Amino acid sequence: MSGSLVENLINELSRLPGIGRKTAQRLSFFIIGMPGEEAISMANAIIKIKEKARFCKNCFNITEDEVCSICRDPGRDRSKICVVEEPSNLIVIENARIFRGLYHVLLGSLSPIDGITPERLKINELTKRVKEDNVSEVIIATNPNTKGETTAQYISQLLKPLGVKITRIAYGLPIGGDIEFADEVTISKALEGRNEM
Repeated sequence: MSGSLVENLINELSRLPGIGRKTAQRLSFFIIGMPGEEAISMANAIIKIKEKARFCKNCFNITEDEVCSICRDPGRDRSKICVVEEPSNLIVIENARIFRGLYHVLLGSLSPIDGITPERLKINELTKRVKEDNVSEVIIATNPNTKGETTAQYISQLLKPLGVKITRIAYGLPIGGDIEFADEVTISKALEGRNEM
């Protein structure tokens, strides 16, 4: 087995987010030890997703069809749209099995310092959906960081004149967490978002 083949695989795997060189080495040797059909199946899955994946024309979720399965589902509440930054955020919310409305993926968050302005995100498309699709509530589920908060505020100010209810997901202390390990911002957000018992 050529050392350059192994080195090439390590280099390629280490380009993935969160995969350092040591992890890439472990993965490379795991792949080498896999039965041939499993390795080929994995490679084919990567090739297929690169060839067929595209963004849903309505919500910008990843799909292989023009419209994703969530947007096509007649059982979804079309009056509610949950706004997320990335398709991966949509998957996390969907896996909770509590939200039965539609989604809108922005494909990023506002960051003027990085050149990410509203025009580079799917904000105009969101505004169009709210105006045309009889939406009564927009739930903003952007990340609880500076970029996510800036994006949430921008969307809220943009959509409020349209008469739609704008809500923001709550955040604070995680279940099973200890207060002593929480930072001041998390504690303040948890107190602000408190509910009556």
